Amino acid sequence: MKFFPRAAALARKELLSSLLSPASWGAAVFFLLFTSIWFFYVERFFAMGVSSLRGYFAAFPLAFIFIIPAVTMKSWAEERKTGNMELLLTMPFSEWDLVLGKFAAVMASLAVMLLLTVPLPLSLLPFGGFDGGVIFAEYLGALLLAAAAAALGLLFSSLSKSQAGSFLGSAAALMVVMLVNRLAANFALPGVLASLAASVSLSFHFESFTRGVVDMRDLFFFVILTLLFLYLNTRVLLYRRWK
Repeated sequence: MKFFPRAAALARKELLSSLLSPASWGAAVFFLLFTSIWFFYVERFFAMGVSSLRGYFAAFPLAFIFIIPAVTMKSWAEERKTGNMELLLTMPFSEWDLVLGKFAAVMASLAVMLLLTVPLPLSLLPFGGFDGGVIFAEYLGALLLAAAAAALGLLFSSLSKSQAGSFLGSAAALMVVMLVNRLAANFALPGVLASLAASVSLSFHFESFTRGVVDMRDLFFFVILTLLFLYLNTRVLLYRRWK
């Protein structure tokens, strides 16, 4: 944020607001409970007899379908509802300042959630020889997945007039981009369509990270998609500025 001082100032304000919001802490609790229950009761970690957290991180795409919309829904929709959007657009902030400020605040909140999951793998270290490199790749993939999903959630928030509309719209969109590869597999689509579904699926590109593989193609996919959604968000703000 060194080169975006205005964005940094907005990010600090948004982060403070998020830390004081019961909804943010509720989302964090839901995330921790959902992923833990999935890991121990659905994936049955202790019954597998394998020192791997792959089943734990496999729950992250599903959890993000609900967590990300809950964290991002008020970012722009609430500004429009309260009339602060017009005030922000008249201030000496560029569209990128505003979008990056909101995005940085959301990512800080999500990073805290991911950090709160660290005690779980640490508590399991005595039960097996976990590979530190694999765990690092899994957390890197989770952060990249969260960034792309958050950018999409912010885009829908900028398009919505209410928090409910933002939540439902971004949750539906995330459900599609997260699970489209699995739907394609269940419906046995032709090879070309199945490959296309996989190429746009966030969970598909996340799978290599859960195996401990940092594939540069998947890394660039998340970075480019995140930048695309943020860019579209700036276009929405530019339209509202001159509307």
